[in-house]
Amino acid sequence: MKMVTCLKINGFNEFVEYAENINSDGPPVFFYFTGDKLPDGQSWCPDCNVAEPIVKAYLEELKKSVIFVFVQVGDPTTWRDRACPFRTDARTKLLVIPTIIKWKGVQRLEGEQCAKRDLLQMMFEEEED
Repeated sequence: MKMVTCLKINGFNEFVEYAENINSDGPPVFFYFTGDKLPDGQSWCPDCNVAEPIVKAYLEELKKSVIFVFVQVGDPTTWRDRACPFRTDARTKLLVIPTIIKWKGVQRLEGEQCAKRDLLQMMFEEEED
């Protein structure tokens, strides 16, 4: 049975640790970078709050074996710092959040693109089993 496995990661160190242990023979891995959650469960990032329910709804319908990792990049101060490792690391090179990247691939959705179903569909359709 094909299914999406969702994981949650908090911060850059957890991201690095996870990324270094990805099984290259396993299902494709996608990372969704988002602002930290506030106590009410919403992100401080308004664009992230727009995109997340659309992304989650799409993942529920997806009939493919993929690993989808939600990565919290930090609070606004951490994220806005130009030296934020998510911005500077060659593996992520984030310019905006939310951003979805396919690990070891070229596909990337940034900002408002993450909230567009047709773009999500295109990103995942390239995954042939």
